[in-house]
Amino acid sequence: MANQKISRPLLLFAATLSLFLLPSSAQLRQNFYANICPNVESIVRDAVTQKFRQTFTTAPATLRLFFHDCAVNVSFLSPSLSLSPPQGCDASVIIASTPGNTAEKDNPDNLSLAGDGFDTVIKAKAAVDAVPQCRNKVSCADILAMAARDVVALAGGPSYAVELGRLDGLSSTAASVDGKLPLPSFSLDQLTASFAAMGLSQTDVIALSGAHTIGFSHCNRFAGRIYDFRGRAGSVDPTLNSSYAAQLQAECPRNVDPSIAIQMDPVTPHTFDNQYYRNLQARQGLFTSDQALQEDARSRPLVDAWARNPALFNRAFVTSMTRLGRVGVKTRPAQGNIRRDCSVLN
Repeated sequence: MANQKISRPLLLFAATLSLFLLPSSAQLRQNFYANICPNVESIVRDAVTQKFRQTFTTAPATLRLFFHDCAVNVSFLSPSLSLSPPQGCDASVIIASTPGNTAEKDNPDNLSLAGDGFDTVIKAKAAVDAVPQCRNKVSCADILAMAARDVVALAGGPSYAVELGRLDGLSSTAASVDGKLPLPSFSLDQLTASFAAMGLSQTDVIALSGAHTIGFSHCNRFAGRIYDFRGRAGSVDPTLNSSYAAQLQAECPRNVDPSIAIQMDPVTPHTFDNQYYRNLQARQGLFTSDQALQEDARSRPLVDAWARNPALFNRAFVTSMTRLGRVGVKTRPAQGNIRRDCSVLN
């Protein structure tokens, strides 16, 4: 999959057909809970802030959890195409596995999700349900969407109004994740096709990749770039800054535990800012899929623009997060419900 070349006709097919497959987001709206649970946003924000103060990992973990939840959608990279309703932003990633079912969170592609993200949503849900008027009235999917916005703001990024009104999904299977999440080895074409399957654009690819300005990655996710690149003994990816490559080798020796994690942004790892794009200009993108945004002439103009102008990046990120939050939403009772426990199906 990582070396698959995505053709232009397939990109167009994915972008066009996805428009017909994705549920309408028309029923999502700001202030959805105004008459149901008027203070829900402040309740969630307070719970998220408390968790954030305990550990910064809360920020990247929650933001990544939101993406992984929404990105499990119809995939045009898979050999088969299902016309059944996609998972999308429905908190299905939070469901715990049972003896009879292996849930999304236990798919190998989700095993690196940090527990702090799940804990943030669970604690925010408990805070909401502690208010009698709000108990069992606010979906876990909406709480996750609000929490993702809040951790971005707490880390120094933009705050924004979140569209709400999602219901929680009725199923969660590990198999539904297969082939759906973009890989660190993806080219721009592969990233674009993956996002097109969610109804998102190449601009969304570049903007949402900016979330890598915070967080961490395990060594095994990029070891191929710093050792034996493309099977050549001792070689390093030539698109990687040599000094940065040496730094990565020092932090991730050949025989190191592959689960050891390092910061994705070597300059301002605890601040949500536009440093990610400056890093790409300096050839300090950690993943192949990161550096591809600078190396490819089609995406480079936006990388350069957002590296120069943080306000411009912030606006683009908010727009793309809003679009991401509409993917595969459930708004009708036949599609979903409001879970009493975010980790257990009702």
